Amino acid sequence: MENKESHLKSKDLLPIPHHKKTIGSAGFAFIWVGMAVVLAAFAIGGTGVQSLSLGWVVLATAIGTVAIGAFMTIIGDIGIEHGLSFPVYMRAPFGTVGTHIPSLIRGFAASCWFGINTYFGSTAMNGILFVLFGFDNWFVCFLIFGTVQVINTSLGIKAVERFADLAAPIIIIISAWMYSTLSDKALAEGREVWVWIENPVTGGAAFTAFIVVIMSNMGFWATLAADMPSISRFIKAPKNERNWFKRNKSSLVGNIFALTATQTFMIIIGGVSYIAVKNYDPVVALQEAASGIILGVLLLMIVLAQWSTNVSANLIPAATIFSNMGGPKIPFWAGVVAAGIIGSIVQPWYLFQIIIPALLIVGGILSAIVGILFVDYYVLRKRRVNVHELYKDDGQFKYLNGFNLAGFISWIIGGGMAYLLSTYSFVVGFIVGGACYYFLAKYWWFDKYKQSEIEDPSDAKYLGITVGRDWKIKGDV
Repeated sequence: MENKESHLKSKDLLPIPHHKKTIGSAGFAFIWVGMAVVLAAFAIGGTGVQSLSLGWVVLATAIGTVAIGAFMTIIGDIGIEHGLSFPVYMRAPFGTVGTHIPSLIRGFAASCWFGINTYFGSTAMNGILFVLFGFDNWFVCFLIFGTVQVINTSLGIKAVERFADLAAPIIIIISAWMYSTLSDKALAEGREVWVWIENPVTGGAAFTAFIVVIMSNMGFWATLAADMPSISRFIKAPKNERNWFKRNKSSLVGNIFALTATQTFMIIIGGVSYIAVKNYDPVVALQEAASGIILGVLLLMIVLAQWSTNVSANLIPAATIFSNMGGPKIPFWAGVVAAGIIGSIVQPWYLFQIIIPALLIVGGILSAIVGILFVDYYVLRKRRVNVHELYKDDGQFKYLNGFNLAGFISWIIGGGMAYLLSTYSFVVGFIVGGACYYFLAKYWWFDKYKQSEIEDPSDAKYLGITVGRDWKIKGDV
């Protein structure tokens, strides 16, 4: 029994106390600037301008990112309030054993994204080295680039924040330069970027295309919406603050404003890239639109962007999940290494065209988890959590041999509906998954397995930072 308890109490999974929350509003905004610059975001813009004007694509992107940013902030309160990571809180709606199944899917998806982003970053790095020294071996660049990212993330959240502080201003400046370069290329081809549409659609087809862009942006970040607590638990927040908006101010700045601004600009660059050279991959587009040192500097942005995206959006969540599965035998740094290895052995350079649609489907399926988390945390427990029990093998979250069947049934139904109605996947998964969980948990599962914070809804006992509490787990390892 002792080993099982220590398995749940791995030191990398314990609640983060107030004095270890080091990320402020500016720091989190900078992290988002880096996270949102990814090649798949460019693809949304490039695909969008095939049916809609760039202005409509931008509007749809803004709507989608504001919406998903709101979901991130709502779910991220789990980390702000209690200092809990995603896989640890998932013990509540899925059980102490059941948490591993949905968490593993998210961890695998994050690892694959790491591989994809590292591949594109390595092609940009190879382009820089070719311009400067005539070196041409993208696979060597892949190995070097992946190793550097793993080391950076293994050093902990402070190293990640410091890198983001360095990279974000450079990314902003070079992104503007990139937009100007690609716009000039488009004009040289006789295409006005804010007017040109490859195959214009009208009426119902235009509305569907608009909704697809919204849902693509939401589905793209659905996985991070679910496991935002793994990052938000490091964000500073005032103690004894009962106002939800004031307590989550830093999260709102990053998730709503920084994400929306950066994602929208990346969509614009992807659209302009496609308009300029009929290819939304900026590495390819820039090689046609620029040369020499200018090309090298612009490609540098791609390298920094994939790096900053990977450490925050992929390696940290994946490492936290793998550490949760392995307990003390797999510390955080080992989880980072595992994510790096998985992201490499899937050979993203061969599987890119297959993996991207697959991962977007996974994002839609995981949207049901966002709905389940929302209902479990806000509707049923009303933000009160019996945190000590999350770290007990025989505690209230053991349920039936470690599984909460209400969570799994709801996930299957909600995820299945999101898959079938893929055009509206995130909304469908969230609503169906959350609604199923509400009725199954409230009127069935929690009748069988009583939850202390629901039976006795005491703020003093079960709230965290709102009442000035740092959770202390007995037998910390």
